Amino acid sequence: MDYNSNRKHLTLPEYGRNVQKMVDFALTVEDKEERNRVAKSIIAVMGNMYPHLRDVSDFRHKLWDHLALMSDFKLDIDSPFETPTKEKLSKKPEKVPYKNERIKYRHYGKTIESLIAEAIELEDQKEKDALILMIANHMKKSFINWNKDSVPDEKIFQDIIELSNGQLTIAEELKLREAREKDFSQKNKPRKKHSGHRNDNRKNKSR
Repeated sequence: MDYNSNRKHLTLPEYGRNVQKMVDFALTVEDKEERNRVAKSIIAVMGNMYPHLRDVSDFRHKLWDHLALMSDFKLDIDSPFETPTKEKLSKKPEKVPYKNERIKYRHYGKTIESLIAEAIELEDQKEKDALILMIANHMKKSFINWNKDSVPDEKIFQDIIELSNGQLTIAEELKLREAREKDFSQKNKPRKKHSGHRNDNRKNKSR
């Protein structure tokens, strides 16, 4: 029996063994012009296997790269794109620099700290008070989402003062939105209660 485990390893199994055989055949073609024609035919077959990707950007570029990969980069052809190399593909990508900045209160998030820093820099008092109100309402909403409980406005105000290192002051008349307001929180929506008339009607019909 001829098992796949005994056959040649497929570099890109998604194209199947027949396409790999076509690539192997292209490697045996000595005339470069003929080899180019064979390569284009192989690309056409590979493209027909994924017609839904024909309009995807750089799809044909990817096909030519896959052809080079399946030939172990030994196929000498005039590719319309720059042929990749083993060294380029084996090169490890550069590490993405992640910010490890400490967030004092995670339930508020880093954005709140940035907004508070912005409020500190504002000179116009009306704009500052409006931004503080917006920040405080958002903090209250975030607090409730995390703790699933109500929170007094004084707690939010204390946290703003602490996060601003005492550089922000809270107006005495400042009042935050209530958690039960429709546009503030969608939690704990009361379920509609059935009146029970439907069941009573069924009982009457059965009688």
